[in-house]
Amino acid sequence: MLHHISFGVRDLALSGAFYDAALGALGFRRVFEAGNAIGYGLLDGEDVLYLQQRPDAAAPGPGFHLAFAAPSREAVDAFHACALRAGGKDNGAPGLRPHYGPHYYAAFLVDPDGHRIEAVCKAAG
Repeated sequence: MLHHISFGVRDLALSGAFYDAALGALGFRRVFEAGNAIGYGLLDGEDVLYLQQRPDAAAPGPGFHLAFAAPSREAVDAFHACALRAGGKDNGAPGLRPHYGPHYYAAFLVDPDGHRIEAVCKAAG
């Protein structure tokens, strides 16, 4: 259904370092770079998350967040820890969320521009 999601960011270097850490923990990497943009995904040239530097960047309002698939609960833990070290803000520590399902293991963060993101693994522990 979706080809990619684009986030406007005020400081591309800061956001790039944050997403390098957070998404690297999930197995994603930079697959595209231009002067004012970075793309993340699995295959070169096929970005799923696109960051573009914009001086007027603002995160979407309440109710929006972007959830990334994690291959394991350990990857969710690493996503959270790495992102916090890279300047993210905690918005929900790693753990089971039984109200979403019996195996729903997730962590929630806020990036340097205020975008709310999540990593989730739905495999049994």
